[in-house]
Amino acid sequence: MSSLKLFQTTNRGVTEVAPRLAEVEADVQRLVEAHMETLLGVRFLASEYGTGPVHGGRIDSLGLDENGSPAIVEYKRGTDAGVINQGLFYLAWLMDHRAEFEHLVRDRLGVTAASQVLWSGPRLICIAGDFTRDDVHAVREHRRSIALVRYRLFGSDLLGLETVASVSGGPQVARRGRRQAVARATADVEGASMVELAGAVDEALLGLGDGVNRVERKQYRAYQRLRNFACLCPPQRSKLLVYLTVDPAYVDLVPGFTRDVSGLGHHGTGGLEVQLRTPRDVERAQDLFRTSYAAA
Repeated sequence: MSSLKLFQTTNRGVTEVAPRLAEVEADVQRLVEAHMETLLGVRFLASEYGTGPVHGGRIDSLGLDENGSPAIVEYKRGTDAGVINQGLFYLAWLMDHRAEFEHLVRDRLGVTAASQVLWSGPRLICIAGDFTRDDVHAVREHRRSIALVRYRLFGSDLLGLETVASVSGGPQVARRGRRQAVARATADVEGASMVELAGAVDEALLGLGDGVNRVERKQYRAYQRLRNFACLCPPQRSKLLVYLTVDPAYVDLVPGFTRDVSGLGHHGTGGLEVQLRTPRDVERAQDLFRTSYAAA
């Protein structure tokens, strides 16, 4: 169980706001589905989606995340050892019914979104009152993108979400191997300095904590915890652009280094653009990287 304590502060002192579980599982589901994009970075598609008479199941929530990956969200009011296996069962069904899912995306979000569905890393997000150590160990044994999220309700109008575990799909790769892969991917089009800089950024973002999932898209590389916290665009001639999910209003913007792009179109997600030209810039950006990671 989380040790987080929440207090309400007034001129008279502080009062602890006791955490509680929802009365029924459906209360959590309705709350998350109504605000899924804000809470999880996932666009809502369907609730209680039937998997047909043969499979005989109902997926709690179906969605499409900010990188175009299909997402299944399963809920449990308290602790339930079956939530992970249930979700994996639905993931297997989803991978066998890609055309059906893309048709749903086309109906809800349009043709463009349906044509860009990324099937390399479908996601399972389990939201529950708590998880066991066995749950955390189990997700690390699967080659799927799985996030375990603990919820708590506080008072009458506060919701807390805490990522207990997050693993990326596919086999784990040593960081040196990741860095070399970045260098190989960019060596043909960039000078040595940009190759090294891209590797340093990749190393810094992956090193922020456990469970960072790297998602490759043609236009950008996303670094994801529960949701994206950074997007790295392909190197330009003399700089790299990284977009962070940090509110630019709370950042002292520096011309040539940071820029508010919350109202501008760009590849990837995030309202703060960070321009990196030298290793020193990567060091300067570390606090911004950590802030964005913590918020994801």
